[in-house]
Amino acid sequence: MTSKFEVVAEPARREILDLLLQAQRPVGEIATATGLSQPNTSRHLRILRDAGLVERRSEGQRRLYRVRAEGFGELAAWLAPYVRMLAPARPGPAATARRQDPDEPPPAR
Repeated sequence: MTSKFEVVAEPARREILDLLLQAQRPVGEIATATGLSQPNTSRHLRILRDAGLVERRSEGQRRLYRVRAEGFGELAAWLAPYVRMLAPARPGPAATARRQDPDEPPPAR
């Protein structure tokens, strides 16, 4: 079985995930938006589905794909320390006071 990290390493799959993050979509719409052939799009969607990152539901004749938030837990857990490292430290009251415009009244408490 392919790891989720290997699955999202493929740029075309990340592009598909970005599209599905905005809204659920049918295969044809994903293929058009990405410029991939429909068979290639279907292959990438199958890999994403097998990894638990997307899910498919039928609506009449159409199959709609959407991001499966629960599937990103392993990726999020691994990334969390790096995100914390990149997040700016919250400034204390002294830092806030130094940055405040002298002509602006202090914030209400």
